[in-house]
Amino acid sequence: MNTSPDSSPAQQGAETSENPQLARGLSLRHIMFIALGSAIGTGLFYGSASAIQLAGPSVLLAYVIGGAAVFMVMRAMGELALAHPVSGAFSEYATRYLGRWAGFVTGWTYALEMALVAIADVTAFAVYMKFWFPNSPSWIWIVSVLLILLAINLAKVKAFGETEFWFTLVKVSAIIAMIVGGVILLFVGVQAHDSVAPSVTNLWAEGGFFANGFTGFLACFTVVMFAFGGIENIGIAAGEAKDPRTSIPKAIRTVPFRILIFYILTLSVIMSLYPWYSVTKANSPFVQIFEGLGIPAAASILNVVIITAAISALNADVYGAGRMMYGLAKQNLAPVSFAKVTKNGAPWMTTLIMVLVMAVGVIVNVLFENAFEVVASLATFATVFVWVMILLAHIAFKRNGADTEAQPVRQPLWLSYLALAFM
Repeated sequence: MNTSPDSSPAQQGAETSENPQLARGLSLRHIMFIALGSAIGTGLFYGSASAIQLAGPSVLLAYVIGGAAVFMVMRAMGELALAHPVSGAFSEYATRYLGRWAGFVTGWTYALEMALVAIADVTAFAVYMKFWFPNSPSWIWIVSVLLILLAINLAKVKAFGETEFWFTLVKVSAIIAMIVGGVILLFVGVQAHDSVAPSVTNLWAEGGFFANGFTGFLACFTVVMFAFGGIENIGIAAGEAKDPRTSIPKAIRTVPFRILIFYILTLSVIMSLYPWYSVTKANSPFVQIFEGLGIPAAASILNVVIITAAISALNADVYGAGRMMYGLAKQNLAPVSFAKVTKNGAPWMTTLIMVLVMAVGVIVNVLFENAFEVVASLATFATVFVWVMILLAHIAFKRNGADTEAQPVRQPLWLSYLALAFM
């Protein structure tokens, strides 16, 4: 039995139960690709169209500002995670440094966030499938993906890590290929739009950089911040990492690079080839570009990549919410049954709950035509609230005189205050 100071009474008691516990089965490779994949999901492939419509080219600045704030949150969480690598992650930190009520609210808000994000991702997945099957009902695709997710998340945690590794490899390879191909098309001068020639000047020539004014720029932050939602899963994964002191810092340090490559550079290429006002919400702007080039096979291939990204995001949603509810149960902030795990070490009760919640996506698709925007807005509120609680816990952690000089991830107190003000 673990009786270290970092174990809460609830955790110590749970470890004496007859149920098997979560296993530390995630390697450095898994953690790195979970971190990488968390930045490449529905928010980029589908939500970016909404953000571009709201702000025009200034959406690039929004991603820079939002990404900088998220990086500060990640560093704060990393410092906490290295001090306390537990399954409950930031809910445990909030309980420890802000009080039991804060841990309860933080944990359940995060579970709500993942549930809402999952519904948004399910909605997007159904849209992607209609690229090939325009007259098919959404529920068929939703039920299919739910069964796949159930199988993955009831296996060993290593299965989740391996799945995310290969999903992310597909996504990253496709984005890099798209960026390289887009740059080549820009130099060659291939016209993707009927009346506008490809050029980087499209970033400011078509209505200016702030094409929809400052109000449009502010409005796009709802979608922009949604795109970064789930990146805090790195903290959740710390509880099952084999060597958190090595993998977590490396994963966090890649955040700025990921934002630069996968958002700023990618969307810059998109809006240079295809004027921002022609990017619609009917489908992913990535697919629209290749359709505009008259390469239907390329569009279908890219749609496969986007579907992979959606399944990957859904996989991470189920994983994150399931582990959080498991951690809440260990702190006696959720029903004890939520701490039940399979012989493989997977929390089966919380996995089933998340799959049932995502089934709500069927109803959402039927009742709301603009389901993605509605759910994404609600999820963004929950996401930002969780980030605020992480920052508050970090501030309390530092003000309590925590000695983290030997840790590979540290954040000055003033940066947490700055990120808190932005949130």
